[in-house]
Amino acid sequence: MSLSAGIVGLPNVGKSTIFNAISSGKAEAANYPFCTIDPNTGIVAVPDPRLTEIADLVAPQKVIPAYLELVDIAGLVKGASRGEGLGNQFLGHIKSVDAIVHVVRCFDTTDITHVDGSIDPQRDVEIIDMELVLKDMETVEKALPRVEKRVKSGDKLAKQQTETLRAALRHLEEGTPLRRAALEDRGDVLQELHLISAKQVLYVANVDEETLLEDNAHVQKLREIAHADEALCLTLCGKIEEELAELEQEEQEEFLQSLGISEPGLHRLAREIYALLGLHTYFTAGEKEVRAWTIPAKALAPEAAGVIHTDFQKGFIKARVYTLEDLRQYKTEAALKEAGKIRQEGKEYTVQDGDIMEFLFNV
Repeated sequence: MSLSAGIVGLPNVGKSTIFNAISSGKAEAANYPFCTIDPNTGIVAVPDPRLTEIADLVAPQKVIPAYLELVDIAGLVKGASRGEGLGNQFLGHIKSVDAIVHVVRCFDTTDITHVDGSIDPQRDVEIIDMELVLKDMETVEKALPRVEKRVKSGDKLAKQQTETLRAALRHLEEGTPLRRAALEDRGDVLQELHLISAKQVLYVANVDEETLLEDNAHVQKLREIAHADEALCLTLCGKIEEELAELEQEEQEEFLQSLGISEPGLHRLAREIYALLGLHTYFTAGEKEVRAWTIPAKALAPEAAGVIHTDFQKGFIKARVYTLEDLRQYKTEAALKEAGKIRQEGKEYTVQDGDIMEFLFNV
């Protein structure tokens, strides 16, 4: 399954710097608003040490990681939903992503201008949230008459959808992002509209080097906001990530060690997005390739097979499954078979994060 996240925030909070660092992208990063106008897209491999370990044991011809698409969306400002700063165009770019990465500036410096003149995570988050809410209000208000018209013709599904849209509109009019509304999406009408305030959010506190290992007051405030929003929050230093992106692997490790950091920000960002969206990874392993596949948590075996190809799901017979722990011990698939460590699982098997699988199917 494809996976995408849109990076949003006010102008000059470090979005493009972070995007460039973790995706080796070419987004312009400068000290003035709207230096990013068109959305920049980067495809990044999701770091997973399990994939490397499996590949070391299997020695395939190719190793293919899971991939994450990052979209650097231009800085939003107050009034974006009404077109301020080309905001309507920018907001439209968010509709297609699976999750929102909201970068919030949490460091003070006179070198980089803040669009509102001061550092205030609470205000910055509220500005972005309100623009998402206002844009969704516009979308729902346009959709509601079309659905209500179908109700008059006796369409029972349209009646359910109307109730859902009216409930959503009430929350939006109160200024509540739909991710907090816990609405029942009867008829999948909200899903069809791709409402942006309904998308899950990962907050990223962009800090300076001094703050990376110890939260300052701005980061603490953002963590409080994230906790109240039942969202995740992580801390990154855009400047450090930018420097890391220029280094070779060995140099990266030395630099991280000198800073007292265990891993690059991309590793943590990818894990947090997976957690945010409730995703797991399983692996296929053979002589030709070792590959990581992304699936929803609690996916059944046929659904996992369908990520490879729809025919695998349609004609699913069974799955052969073993664990990395057993592979470490027995080293080869032949040894695993001899030891009885390869299980046969059917259609009702819930795939576990980290399973190594092979599917049998017939179409």
